[in-house]
Amino acid sequence: MRILYVHSTVQPPPTDMQTDRFWLLSSVLEGDVLQPVWFRTAEELESVFGPGSWPVHTVGRFRYHWFLSPSRGVRARLATFWFYLRKGLELHRQQPFDCIVAYSHMTTGLLAGLLKMLTGARLVIEIATSPHLVYITERARPRLRERVMKLYSDLCLHLSMMAADRAHLLYPDLFVPYPRLRRMPASVFHEFVPVSTIDRNDQREQHERYVLMVGAPWYLKGADVLVKAFLALAPEFPDVKLKILGHYPDRAELDLLIAGSAQVEILAARPHPEALKVISGAVVLVLPSRCEGLGRVLLEGMAAAVPVIGSDVGGIPVLVRDGENGFLIPVEDIRALTARLRELLQDPGLRSRMGAAGYARAHGDLNEKAYVREFARMVEAAVEGTGPTRPRSENAAL
Repeated sequence: MRILYVHSTVQPPPTDMQTDRFWLLSSVLEGDVLQPVWFRTAEELESVFGPGSWPVHTVGRFRYHWFLSPSRGVRARLATFWFYLRKGLELHRQQPFDCIVAYSHMTTGLLAGLLKMLTGARLVIEIATSPHLVYITERARPRLRERVMKLYSDLCLHLSMMAADRAHLLYPDLFVPYPRLRRMPASVFHEFVPVSTIDRNDQREQHERYVLMVGAPWYLKGADVLVKAFLALAPEFPDVKLKILGHYPDRAELDLLIAGSAQVEILAARPHPEALKVISGAVVLVLPSRCEGLGRVLLEGMAAAVPVIGSDVGGIPVLVRDGENGFLIPVEDIRALTARLRELLQDPGLRSRMGAAGYARAHGDLNEKAYVREFARMVEAAVEGTGPTRPRSENAAL
């Protein structure tokens, strides 16, 4: 089958084909990817992806069609949206698509719905977050803008689902807060993570020991909850640090919570391969999010045999099996997080067992082959118009 993938992020794909999902999907599908990127010039893009990679870059049986999007604002967004429509129709006239897949239920999803109307292809919308919490969990007191964006998100969700033939959900209960969408045909499976390429660092206990959180923005990801929990037990573990990795231009409040503690370090954002090395060196990985689609960083930690702690929100409970490969805590529960951190930090055997359990699951049920299989099944179900494949329980989800 042939698909058109409409991407909403300006982050370029990986240059290593082994970690590019479309290279792996080429074993079962073919098609084109509409990909905005943050590069300013074609020369800049070709310096990364090689000579001849502009304006089309071929990976397996897929072709990336780039749109240079270095600036932000309304005009830049409108230009990107026009690119989706213009290029999508052009490619469909060259060779028709069986299915359009859009990453995001927001404006990208609406434009994909318009492309469906103009081409007659089937449509799948991938929902990458927890829509009922999006925007209003980015700060302690949501402003008018966040509340308006939440309303816009809900409107886009319902309109994009009206146009779609199928949804890709990261956890089975995603539509529970939306009664009108509960009967929507859906496929439920994890995000793509190239787990086979992630190093397992069995020497981490012999080097600098640190607890790690990766993600931004800091309030949405619960960095403040983790700082408070860690500082409560830091005197008990003077040889352990807390490292927080992400882009935080608004970190003044976070710095106040840290209060100059020598055991807490905020790391600047860095390329993904470097971030993976930091993840594999952690003794515990924590993601105490207030809103989350799945938490792919947890899957990356599991793939590196790192025990994990996550909040019981969104798709995190699908990945973190409480007491098996890590711990689940209630959202914003500082006491629970402190207790679970203490339990893991004082018990090397528990860390080892949980890390091994996460490693086995990541490299089994949640590996690249599983993703390719489920993605292909999703497209096939959308094209053939078959019914929902939504599991009845979280344990059956992945």
